[in-house]
Amino acid sequence: MNRTHVSARNSLNFSSPIPIIVNQALQISVRFFTTLREITGKKEQTLQFRENEAVTLNKVLEKLAKRYGKDFAEYVYDTKTGEVRGFLQFLINGRSATTLKELDTELADDDVLAIIPPVGGG
Repeated sequence: MNRTHVSARNSLNFSSPIPIIVNQALQISVRFFTTLREITGKKEQTLQFRENEAVTLNKVLEKLAKRYGKDFAEYVYDTKTGEVRGFLQFLINGRSATTLKELDTELADDDVLAIIPPVGGG
């Protein structure tokens, strides 16, 4: 948990400060590659959520789609079904989301999500 301690004077004007705990946002770093890097214009984006908010992979993708618009959404989501496209891989702190809870995987403060496009070769 990210918390900052701040001191305040109490209303009775006593000389001792009263500690106040201020909650800071939960932060998730998202790394973009190839096409998504072109769409976003960034290698990495830090997203903030309320500290007590349950943040899933799906929620992160929805927030990114709102932030980056139609091109991002059409690359990540099938336009007919609304489902996340099967060719994308998602790594959370280096672990594949398919080995976790897929789109329902909950992320924690300072987690790193990498969105990996298909890799061709031969």
